[in-house]
Amino acid sequence: MNPSENKEYLYGKSLPQLVALCEEFRLPGFAARQIARWLYVRHVEDPLRMTDLAAAARQRLAERFEPALSEPEKVSVSADGTKKYLFRTLQGHFIESAFIPDAGRATLCISSQAGCRMGCRFCATGRQGLQQSLSTAEILNQIVSLPERDRLTNLVFMGMGEPLDNIDNVLQALDILTAPWGFAWSPTRITLSTAGVVPQLERFLADSKVHLAVSLHNPFHDERAEIMPVEKAWPIAEVIRILRRHDFTHQRRVSFEYIVMSGLNDSPRHIRELSRLLNGIKCRINLIRFHRIPDSPYFSPDDEAMIRFRDALTARGIQTTIRASRGEDIQAACGLLSTRLRSGI
Repeated sequence: MNPSENKEYLYGKSLPQLVALCEEFRLPGFAARQIARWLYVRHVEDPLRMTDLAAAARQRLAERFEPALSEPEKVSVSADGTKKYLFRTLQGHFIESAFIPDAGRATLCISSQAGCRMGCRFCATGRQGLQQSLSTAEILNQIVSLPERDRLTNLVFMGMGEPLDNIDNVLQALDILTAPWGFAWSPTRITLSTAGVVPQLERFLADSKVHLAVSLHNPFHDERAEIMPVEKAWPIAEVIRILRRHDFTHQRRVSFEYIVMSGLNDSPRHIRELSRLLNGIKCRINLIRFHRIPDSPYFSPDDEAMIRFRDALTARGIQTTIRASRGEDIQAACGLLSTRLRSGI
């Protein structure tokens, strides 16, 4: 749907914004927390249903604010139980979220942008370019609109887009997710993945407590720059210097994502450079099999090669795991479904 130019969205507002709104409407100070409870505990965004507010205030709010939440337009279900949801944003673009059940965990992978301007060569989303950064409401909508909402144990910002390229709305969403007046989730249930947007990384580390995952994929500057243009502006060495100044020894974790591409980043010299680069940082490397995208020259090694790569890193003292591939039969790798839809395939 296309939003009216003269309307705003109540869902996605922070508590300070709700306090300011109540002051504008001359409502008592406690009304801000009442509204927050309706929005983020009961997930009711229609002001007319907020029955503990004065009737006149409800009417004024309803006249000013437009509904922001919407159900997904499409769901694909994998044989392994993974579900991929397709949403249409308020501006009419498509984004994806992936629900991943696994034993006692239920993880939702959400998007922060429609498309992405980072241009990583191995990513279908990067081929789209940036169409829009999601509003706070559009980020949260991927969670609250799902039938599995109340089953979720973990949330990862690893879908479409670069979260630190949409820092204001992402931090506001994280605040709502973890605040006692919001969803009241523990920050330890949430992980944010970044390619390394250095100007915003310090702010993210200071203003949130959620886990961090860094998309690494190659430890050598020139080689990483070939597949990740972000390296030219903000080298991974600079990202590592920032991380060394922060404490990741307690509840907050840092990990490094490493998509293994055969003959490109899986040699013994890559292992040696990874161990040098990450020396002294308490971290984990997640090895990821490459999910093929159309016209891509990259391939994933076989299982034996993945295991050898993992074991070599482990032997050098780096905790290393191989992430299980999920949802390949429903194009669960981020960007594939929306790219097909935009292309009319």
